[in-house]
Amino acid sequence: EVHLVESGGGLVQAGGSLRLSCVASGFIFDDYVIGWFRQAPGKEREGVSCFSASDSRTYYAHSVKGRFTISRDNAKNTVYLQMSSLKPEDTAVYYCASECSIPGVVSTPNPGSWGQGTQVTVSS
Repeated sequence: EVHLVESGGGLVQAGGSLRLSCVASGFIFDDYVIGWFRQAPGKEREGVSCFSASDSRTYYAHSVKGRFTISRDNAKNTVYLQMSSLKPEDTAVYYCASECSIPGVVSTPNPGSWGQGTQVTVSS
């Protein structure tokens, strides 16, 4: 069973940085996709970044490109989302999942497992 646990959320001022972590278990870590998604109050969930282990490709939504960086540490079965130059509009609950969906950028066909989410709040 795939199990994902996010951490690293918190309160930060605009312009600041946070690093989110997604610890994964229950699947072959060398052959996976991990997507980061977010959902703000009253808004639909959106994909913000994706990592494909099979070809080490990374994908980003236009709204975060150049500010967010996705990376992995295989030894720790962990995928990170480094978020910099944060804006109040980045405020949301952030989830990692074993699937990717960024409209117009990348999409995986099969639904995956999801973590419980971690809150990110960016103050102005």
